[in-house]
Amino acid sequence: MEAVLTPNPGNRIEDFFFEKIDKRKPNRLSNLEYVGTDMIEAGNDFGPGIAYGSALIKVGQCQQRLGQIERDFIGTAANCYIQPLRKFLDGEMKTVSKEMAILENKRLDLDACKNRVRKARSMLGQQSESGISPEVLLDQAERELRVAQSEFDRQAEIVKLLLEGVSSSQAGHLRCLHEFVEAQARHYAQCHAVMQDLQRELAGLSGGSYYTTSPATTNALENGQDRARVLCNYDARDPSELSVMQDEVINISEIPDDDDYFMGIRGNQRGKVPKVYLETLIIRH
Repeated sequence: MEAVLTPNPGNRIEDFFFEKIDKRKPNRLSNLEYVGTDMIEAGNDFGPGIAYGSALIKVGQCQQRLGQIERDFIGTAANCYIQPLRKFLDGEMKTVSKEMAILENKRLDLDACKNRVRKARSMLGQQSESGISPEVLLDQAERELRVAQSEFDRQAEIVKLLLEGVSSSQAGHLRCLHEFVEAQARHYAQCHAVMQDLQRELAGLSGGSYYTTSPATTNALENGQDRARVLCNYDARDPSELSVMQDEVINISEIPDDDDYFMGIRGNQRGKVPKVYLETLIIRH
């Protein structure tokens, strides 16, 4: 997870050392912010008075906003998910792993004692090479077996209690996972809104007609049919639904008393399509 959110291994190592010495992590710019800074500089070089220079500046400013949103998301994800998970792995799970290793050693000792008992029983009625009677050897082996069995059972109970504690902590991890998903959804929604604003600004610079997209929601559509672009492939789960392909444009209409689906229309084909898979297309001039 940390490698995905912070791909640069040097930055991860630096953050690790700052955590160990209880100092604040450096406030680094993201890659998008660096790209945005370069675009703004290039736009100023071309001149903000010309279309290309002005567009470069606007795109650069957008990249900077996206970079800031990305940094905010990484910080939120670290606080709500990564840190609790790391604390769990470094604490409870490390203890569980240690006790399970001890349990495995106890099991090996128990198996060895069982083998000695079997060997001692097989020697009953025979002359021992050590001069000790087989009965004495058997009695000694059985005592060692009882001790080994007791130690194994005690360690098994310790591991059982620890594993029960791990199971009870899953509710907390589930809550952290929900918070991470909410943060990620908010991150992508903010990025989408920023890009929509940029599209409108660039279209305003060119002065031509353009398409803008907005999330397909109930209050965004009027009665009748509208047009929508498919965000990603969707396979119909039953005959009442319509299979659609990514980037396909279809007609849609409202379904009364259904907040989750639109009626998708493609030629003579009709079927329900989840709203989250669609974006409405609004033509402006």
